[in-house]
Amino acid sequence: MGFLARGVATEQKSGVYERWLELLSIGSKSKAGPSVNRDTVFRVSAAFACMRAISQGCAQVPFKLLQDYEQDGLSRKRAAVDHDLYDLIDAQPNGWQTSFEFMESLALHASLGNAYVFKNIYRGKVGEMFLLNPSSVTAEQKADWSIKYKVRGKDGGVVEIDPSLIWHVRGPSWDGFLGLDVLHIAREALGLSMSLEESHASLHANGVRPAGLYSVDGTLNPEQHKQLTKWLKEQAGADNAGAPLVLDRSAKWLSLSMTGMDAQHIETRNLEIEEVCRFFGILPIVIGYTGDKANTYASAEAMFDAHKVLSLNPWWTRIQRSANVNLLTRDERKKGFYFKFIANGLLRASAKDRAEYYAKALGSGGSPAWMTQDEIRALEDLDPMGGDAANLPPLINKPAASTP
Repeated sequence: MGFLARGVATEQKSGVYERWLELLSIGSKSKAGPSVNRDTVFRVSAAFACMRAISQGCAQVPFKLLQDYEQDGLSRKRAAVDHDLYDLIDAQPNGWQTSFEFMESLALHASLGNAYVFKNIYRGKVGEMFLLNPSSVTAEQKADWSIKYKVRGKDGGVVEIDPSLIWHVRGPSWDGFLGLDVLHIAREALGLSMSLEESHASLHANGVRPAGLYSVDGTLNPEQHKQLTKWLKEQAGADNAGAPLVLDRSAKWLSLSMTGMDAQHIETRNLEIEEVCRFFGILPIVIGYTGDKANTYASAEAMFDAHKVLSLNPWWTRIQRSANVNLLTRDERKKGFYFKFIANGLLRASAKDRAEYYAKALGSGGSPAWMTQDEIRALEDLDPMGGDAANLPPLINKPAASTP
């Protein structure tokens, strides 16, 4: 980390650079009004829930370094506990984060387009890894197709980092070099969600009373106008919601704006939840939205299984392949080392379904067994028994021999 800290101070910020930082903090303004940036997006509950579903879905699954090898003529696999990267990935990637926190933040960054990890090399090996703020990293592709990364420090200084020191995890990409900027693509949907929430909050701040025109007979002098305006604000506020408004001097109240029902706030906000979910590739039920139909247990279970297969599995594969390329050398990959999310626990079915599957795996029904008792116990996080439990069960119910 000392290398990066020293390097960041080598290039001083300029006036143009300061202006760029200002624009970055403001973000892109949507047609609905609100600006959409990395700070405001977390205030959209649907967007934050989608990002959390992706990031926690990656973090809660063990991410292991494994190795394929051969023994007695058979292909086998094992946890590469002797490799320097194993503990770094499995337990503590740096001095202040656990592996769960690290993977959660990495997937959170990648869900918006790009995640950048700095690899601190010590004596030729990765000694620690820490995430860089995506807003502080500028990635460029040169004319010769090579990539360069510039990182901005907290003091505004910028340094170019060797690409070999950056682990870049890309989200869905058009050019294959940078992940698509989700905030830019979904700007209008996110901006409308923010605008709807602000307008609904303003409506309730006024006691769910629409703005309108208070008409009286005669002419008001400046003092009377001031007193009447003050009185209206006090009587029409949220504290007096539902209380009758007494008018005098043949006064009339004329509504000049739509109510929440007229504006169809609920319908529009529900549609925006679905729209935001589409951009992030998350099923609405996963973030707690079921629409106007109640789901049965069977349909909900099917939806959550679909979430694991259609939403999480692509992210697991994306991060696995990226780690293989960026953290392992070609020689290590040739030796059978690879990273993998161990998703058996998350993809585990109900107890009844598992029992039926395991029974068939042990040879129930007359078919040859393809799993041992110890292999099944390992899937259930149980210790092996050894002995016969480590061998395939014999075929008990053999098919009847055909008569000539």
